[in-house]
Amino acid sequence: MTVAPETETLTTGWEPDLPVGDTMLRRYLFHSSELSATFARAAAGSVLETHAMSASDLLHPSGYWNQATLFQPPTDWDQTIDAVESFFAGGTGDAVLWSAWPTPDLRERGWKLSGHPPLLVRPPAGLPSLDGAIDDVREVSTEPELAAWERVAIDGYPLPELAGAAAGAMASPALLDDPRVRFWTAELEGRPVSAAASFVAHGIGSLAFGTTLPSARRRGLWRQLALARLRTVPDLPVAGVFSDLSRPGAEALGFLPVVRLTLWVLERPADT
Repeated sequence: MTVAPETETLTTGWEPDLPVGDTMLRRYLFHSSELSATFARAAAGSVLETHAMSASDLLHPSGYWNQATLFQPPTDWDQTIDAVESFFAGGTGDAVLWSAWPTPDLRERGWKLSGHPPLLVRPPAGLPSLDGAIDDVREVSTEPELAAWERVAIDGYPLPELAGAAAGAMASPALLDDPRVRFWTAELEGRPVSAAASFVAHGIGSLAFGTTLPSARRRGLWRQLALARLRTVPDLPVAGVFSDLSRPGAEALGFLPVVRLTLWVLERPADT
């Protein structure tokens, strides 16, 4: 074992000038923050970017797109959460905070712990076939199709704060002009029943969103939409944060668990 001299600066992996690609976790944190920023910019929302974190706010309820992501473990948690709360002040709808590191208990500050969902990553590799497919998987390309995707996403997840929202509240039509983000639906009997999204940034792809209406679950739609998205980026690693329910399906497709993240939710007033 080699002991470094006391005067040598040892890399932690979280220095601001370190390449984004230093580790897969660092790459994913920047990827995820850029995904949220993309949704916010498309909706004329607000984006904050510092060396320590990124935060995005559509300024109205939007599911999980109103979010802050930490890029390094804070040395002063109170100062960090102050900055996050200051950024989210004035907007509406729940906001979330993602941390790759254990956090203090934020409940006294009004936050709710949502859980510790696992981050999984799949290296580039061959894909299984779609044998036995009984439905149609389609990529969204028009505003009406995006509106239909959005309704399935809201009702399937579900996202109660968006139950009565107008089309475009969650996914602005401007996103259709950004080739990095793509939307997909699976249909049964000619109507969309499952919605998914994918994103590419910082050298990786992601399964950025996925849900199915309750009446259409357990038909293999999640798997088919996952395969459709994976086929668009055969040469890239693909990441995703999954629930413990969807994790087995992801692992069956070759995803490997990396770390559990911490997810906090800050309840803000709903739109009036």
